[in-house]
Amino acid sequence: QVQLVESGGGLVQAGDSLRLSCTVSGLTFSDHAMDWVRRFPGKEHEFVSSINWEGGTKYYADSVKGRFTISRDNSKNTVFLQMNGLEPEDTATYYCVSRRRRYSGNYVSPSDYAFWGQGTQVTVSS
Repeated sequence: QVQLVESGGGLVQAGDSLRLSCTVSGLTFSDHAMDWVRRFPGKEHEFVSSINWEGGTKYYADSVKGRFTISRDNSKNTVFLQMNGLEPEDTATYYCVSRRRRYSGNYVSPSDYAFWGQGTQVTVSS
């Protein structure tokens, strides 16, 4: 059974930092690119970041470039999202998603997305 379990969300003030983690089980983690996407209330999922199978290629949405950093540890089957300089506009539910292929991209790809985590809430107050 494939599972993606996110953690690390919470309620913080503007300017604070959080590190999200997603631990994957039930598949060969290193065979898959991994994405972080987020959803604002009443809106579609928005691309945040993606990382290829080995961690050598990374993509970021323009809205988070310079503030967020994606990384992965294949020995621990875990992908991370370090979120610095959080803003109220970052308030959303954040999801970890696996791609079917090894290679990442800077866009939401529903046809390539295989498995989703349950989501973790990030709330940033001003």
